[in-house]
Amino acid sequence: MKSQNYLEQKGDARVVNPGFSFPGSLIGGISAIIGPLLLLVGVLLRLGFDFFFPQQLAAFEEHPTLLSNSYNVFVAGNILLWPAIVTLATEIGKRGSSLALWGGCFTLFGLFARVFHGGIDHLAFQSVQFMGVERSTELVAESYGAFSIVSTLNGAIFAGWILLAIGAYRTQTLNMTSSVALALMSMLMLGVLKGSSWTSVVAVLGLVVAMVPFGVRCIRESPAMGVRGILKWLLIMLATLCVLYFLGQQG
Repeated sequence: MKSQNYLEQKGDARVVNPGFSFPGSLIGGISAIIGPLLLLVGVLLRLGFDFFFPQQLAAFEEHPTLLSNSYNVFVAGNILLWPAIVTLATEIGKRGSSLALWGGCFTLFGLFARVFHGGIDHLAFQSVQFMGVERSTELVAESYGAFSIVSTLNGAIFAGWILLAIGAYRTQTLNMTSSVALALMSMLMLGVLKGSSWTSVVAVLGLVVAMVPFGVRCIRESPAMGVRGILKWLLIMLATLCVLYFLGQQG
């Protein structure tokens, strides 16, 4: 008790804001809404093309804008999803389940793997423009399955979604329907130049069903910011995205 009073008197950083959480319910809630919806758009845009990489490359040659948008939006959804996963795992952990730790970590590792594969997809599509679809297909075929340290993360995301779903249901962070829907994400295939199937659509729709209501709940439970506060943060986020886009173009 004396040590606690001493820290408070000295203004020790450990007791300045004990209720702080990262990334916070507002950011986590926005992520839980936007991330799954972007994934769904990305999956739907390439639904009409065959699943495997030769057909994906051929589809890019015929519809470069459509395929580029599909893969870019899908990668953006994976990147923007991480705050939602951290927020969900935190809520599960607060309610006493160790599955929050393993489910959260495995799922985040899997998101890293998907973004890595997105970089390979981008390079493969660019090679179609410079080398033609036949040579690009040969290049991908010859290098397909080459070992990368990221390959060790491939299985993590499948287990991660299931562990999160079980933890969410056991702690009543999500109800039965949302928990089962979340577990459906374990069906989404992982790898280079993967197209879409109806299984992909069902998996991502499950994520939308599970995470969007959770995101709305997080936003409602976040500290009230008022209209001006929300507009301020939206402008800051928009300006940040514009700056990052400009810097990315310079690279």
